[in-house]
Amino acid sequence: MAINLEKSQLISERILILDGAMGTMIQQYNLSEEDFRSNRFADIPGLMKGNNDLLCLTRPDVIRGIHQKYLEAGADIIETNSFNATTVSMADYHVQDYVREINMAAARIAREAADEYTAKNPRKPRFVAGSVGPTNKTCSISPDVNNPAYRNITYDELATAYQQQIAALLEGGVDAVLIETIFDSLNAKAAIFAAEQAMMATNVKVPLMLSITISDTGGRTLSGQTLDAFLASVQHADIFSIGLNCSFGAAQLKPFLGCLANRAPYYISAYPNAGLPNSLGVYDQTPEEMAVQVREYIDEGLVNIIGGCCGTTDAYIAKYNKLIEGAKPHVPVPKPDCLWLAGLELLEVKPEINFVNIGERCNVAGSRKFLKLIQEKKYEEALSIARKQVEDGALIIDINMDDGLLDAREEMTTFLNLIASEPEIARVPVMIDSSDHDVILAGLK
Repeated sequence: MAINLEKSQLISERILILDGAMGTMIQQYNLSEEDFRSNRFADIPGLMKGNNDLLCLTRPDVIRGIHQKYLEAGADIIETNSFNATTVSMADYHVQDYVREINMAAARIAREAADEYTAKNPRKPRFVAGSVGPTNKTCSISPDVNNPAYRNITYDELATAYQQQIAALLEGGVDAVLIETIFDSLNAKAAIFAAEQAMMATNVKVPLMLSITISDTGGRTLSGQTLDAFLASVQHADIFSIGLNCSFGAAQLKPFLGCLANRAPYYISAYPNAGLPNSLGVYDQTPEEMAVQVREYIDEGLVNIIGGCCGTTDAYIAKYNKLIEGAKPHVPVPKPDCLWLAGLELLEVKPEINFVNIGERCNVAGSRKFLKLIQEKKYEEALSIARKQVEDGALIIDINMDDGLLDAREEMTTFLNLIASEPEIARVPVMIDSSDHDVILAGLK
């Protein structure tokens, strides 16, 4: 019988080792277009090389071999080769119809490898995390600079794609779902919802792991959120672990990891890159150099799970075994004792805040001026009302589009998309105000 990652308590007893990069290892095989395509996909147009997830079907021996190398190096958890295996991302290669099969194969290959090594040493059980990447689209940012309200994918479309992927991973036998390289909070929330739905549909409950990537030295995601605000955005979910991956090397990632460990009431993971890329885009930090930097994570009690991202191989992961010997894992901090709300930044509603000032002027039922602007599609002027309220000290912005002459769902979606493109407004939380459940739902999405 497989050991349950969550119930085993291993993560509270010792630091667990996650594997390293899949792409870096695949590059070492110097695979050809024919390796990626094989006879099976010979008639599909376009270049197939670079579609690493497809190798689960065309070169499963390569993927199995990579898993075995990481397990041999000491990894407790290996990730499935399914980072881009959604219909959204696979559409670029015209193989979106094979997504279920790819994920099932990815889970099966990893499962077999993990079970092989668990059988060799039952005292060191191995686990499989189903890798769920962010896709190549975002719910929070417009791809058209001339139309900030536009989105090239909806929350529902993304959630549907994620649910299909995650259900297949669960059926394939993963021990956890790892939603990783999160750069957009709304994408992540779609994936979380999809994971919950997939678990109910398959009747398979596994731990949910999240890993964020930050886009700059300010410590924000690409969609603009601080780490504190992201924690508030996902606090509704049943989260097992949360952490950081990609972005930077271990040294550059450390201060942000420290902030996360001090605030997040979950187990903490980290899998940084092998330093920073050089002028040719190559990660040339050595395993020994990276190990010195990762040791600081361990010595300071920041992590429960440690692995590697871009540029790392089994040689890097092998260095972790000595680092974790006798090391105490991170102890999660308690859950917050006050209300957390989030825009791009966190709002903590503490007792010392005498009252929460809510801006009510973006309400068509209470402001004729705002109603007229929305009716006439004068969104820039409508946004200026929201901006002025924030400048004047509003901690939350109330948005209401309930009017008989408006399509409230469409206007709510449009206006919130526009707010998302205005950081000086979006930094505060939004109160979605409506007597219509469908309008509230549209606003949340």
